[in-house]
Amino acid sequence: MTAINPVTDLTIEGDVAVITLNSPPVNALSAPVRDGLYEGFKAAIANDAVKAIVLICDGRTFIAGADISEFGKERKGADLPAVQDMMENSPKPVVAAIHGTALGGGFEVALTAHYRVAVPSAKVGLPEVKLGLLPGAGGTQRLPRLVGPEVALNMVTSGDFVGAAAANKSGLVDELVDEGKLRDGAIAFARKLVAEGRPLKKVRDLQDKVEAARGKPAIFADFRKANARRFRGFEAPEANIKCIEAAVNLPFDEGMKAERDLFLGLVNGTQSAAQRYIFFAERQAAKIPDVPDSTPVLPIKKVGVIGAGTMGGGISMNFANVGIPVTIVEMQPAALERGLGVIRKNYENTAKKGRLRQEDVETRMGLLTGSLELEKLADCDLIIEAVYENMAIKKEVFAKLDAIAKPGAILASNTSYLDVNEIAAATKRPEWVIGTHFFSPANVMRLLEVVRGDKTSKEVIATLMQLSKKIGKVAVLVGVCHGFVGNRMLAQRQREANKLVLEGAMPWDVDRVLYDFGMPMGPFAMSDLAGLDIGWSKETSSSSTIREVLCEMDRRGQKNGKGFYDYDENRNAKPSAEVEKVILDFAAKKGINRRTISDEEIIERCIYPMINEGAKILEEGKAIRASDIDIVWINGYGWPVYHGGPMFYGDVIGADKVLAKMREFERTMGDDFKPSALLEKVAAEGKKLHQL
Repeated sequence: MTAINPVTDLTIEGDVAVITLNSPPVNALSAPVRDGLYEGFKAAIANDAVKAIVLICDGRTFIAGADISEFGKERKGADLPAVQDMMENSPKPVVAAIHGTALGGGFEVALTAHYRVAVPSAKVGLPEVKLGLLPGAGGTQRLPRLVGPEVALNMVTSGDFVGAAAANKSGLVDELVDEGKLRDGAIAFARKLVAEGRPLKKVRDLQDKVEAARGKPAIFADFRKANARRFRGFEAPEANIKCIEAAVNLPFDEGMKAERDLFLGLVNGTQSAAQRYIFFAERQAAKIPDVPDSTPVLPIKKVGVIGAGTMGGGISMNFANVGIPVTIVEMQPAALERGLGVIRKNYENTAKKGRLRQEDVETRMGLLTGSLELEKLADCDLIIEAVYENMAIKKEVFAKLDAIAKPGAILASNTSYLDVNEIAAATKRPEWVIGTHFFSPANVMRLLEVVRGDKTSKEVIATLMQLSKKIGKVAVLVGVCHGFVGNRMLAQRQREANKLVLEGAMPWDVDRVLYDFGMPMGPFAMSDLAGLDIGWSKETSSSSTIREVLCEMDRRGQKNGKGFYDYDENRNAKPSAEVEKVILDFAAKKGINRRTISDEEIIERCIYPMINEGAKILEEGKAIRASDIDIVWINGYGWPVYHGGPMFYGDVIGADKVLAKMREFERTMGDDFKPSALLEKVAAEGKKLHQL
């Protein structure tokens, strides 16, 4: 065995050279890895005794992709294209031996080998689109030559992985070898190639599948049309499609140039920078400065949930999904029966779509136990209260839990706004109390705001953060304040949206601008979806807001076909003349002189105060870092990932420009726009908000 460099070895096994990479944790294509590959292939090709070459990786995976940390920095080491050229033009057959995941640049390296073998558990894929990129090392040009443009289009625009069996069937992998015997199997395959005199199969030279699609632009037009909604606002999917078009319509070298030009446009653009930032920010959110990884975590073997409504049911499903038994407590038998019925229906709908087996439905339902007695929660390790958002009710529940729950049980409140410290004070064990703000629907939404009370213990925090990951959530630790991070910032947008409608815009104007910005829907469409009458009471209604007036007119939202919008039988929305009259009459009654409001002002009024509020949240220490705020908004509110979250977007605009506009609005519209001291400091010092 010869050490090429610290991460690469070359072994000669008879007439086969084996190049082995070992660069933990995932053998990413860092400069040392590229150097090792280049020198390893150079040495193997120069050795007259070698008839074939195998590339394999130690550790848990094949090359899992590019080293993202190198993006935007001066490149060192061998160029990847130079490595690929040496592999592809080797006069000796090159076999890539794949285990774990061959992704992105790693899979592109494998595609430049003449042949590929894999163990059945391996996966391959080109997930660059998820970072706002495209495969920039020939992936878009070689892939359609192996599998055709239709399959290639799906792979590069979804970023989804392909299992080894499917890869073998489609021609991405030439042979499957037994688990645990990859090295021996790859060497045997290489010797078979030599013995049979098989040709050096250069993927770049394969033409049949791209020629068959040439002159058929409908392939691409139909694909764009079918996926228009999914790709809305994103630049990378269209760039990927153009690359596959180039593979079909251009010679290989010209296609490579098109791929390179499009790649450089993306990698130097704002969208990819935002998506790469979010990739790292999500991992950073799990790190709590004063709660080290060594903090003991508590075993959670049984969970209790109080409330079988929309939130309680969804929360319960998260735990049943990972095999943790749940006791669900309700006050009334009908409510409990209804809640369990909704859970079963959710699971059965998933099974109908083929994403769950029927036996799994029964297994998960078998983990759920309904009860009408709080005392049944006495043996639970974690109890999550999911009752109505009312402080008096929650304190009453926690006082009862304090007497029932076993010592060492974590008591959590699923609250959206309320003071977790006040809730904890209803118990004699505040160090065991924590907030868990799940987002609706709780079995679908990824975000979980974990709310740290003043006395919450570090062990409880560590347990919830780790447990969140187990149940598939992205957890962000936040401090106690009204609305925590997400809803506190949302309140800024809602206030301005309502004011804009009085001052001159219509609900559909505000919604259109925010939808075009990239949000899933605007604030008024969202209100209609949730129901305008949430928290509204006929007995106490005083016609003091447009929403109250609409509720008094029995305009409740989508549920009864009329809210801010009118809805047809398929719940398609259209602007309402009746609502327009309500708004005009209401504004006239308030003495408001309506004016024309530009799309630009709608963005500035709705988004800039959110950025400013985020700065206040950081100032007060209610979020650990700016990127945590962005993760909350990406995963909890549908903020477009290509804008990187409100704090990142603040830097795209420029903190100085946000500040100037806030000061202007403060002068003309009052204290709602008072700038954060931190925003002023960042602007003055020329720093970046998202790096705080």
